[in-house]
Amino acid sequence: MNGLELEKNNRVNELFDFYGSLLTKKQNDYIQFYYRDDYSLGEIAETFSVSRQAVYDNIHRTEQILSDYESKLKLYEHYQQQSTTIDQLEKYIAKTYPDDTVLRDLVTHLEHTLDD
Repeated sequence: MNGLELEKNNRVNELFDFYGSLLTKKQNDYIQFYYRDDYSLGEIAETFSVSRQAVYDNIHRTEQILSDYESKLKLYEHYQQQSTTIDQLEKYIAKTYPDDTVLRDLVTHLEHTLDD
């Protein structure tokens, strides 16, 4: 798998984490099998008794749906920004206030809140 394919796979998986519950069962299943479980189009087609082209078309449409959700809702972008800010805050605290356990606990709480 080349760098662009890996980047696309990672992006689809991230968007699926955020928006998968908004997909239909079939869309969810196809993306799960293809991106998470590494099934081929043929294996998915056989599992669901449809053509490979039908699977391909559904996956392609679902990728677009996930991208559309992100372009409108920006949940993943917001998550990334918060993660970056928390990382910066941790570095600042470690450098400037290394003995402040209250600050470290607050940042830990923020991290757990973000991941829930």
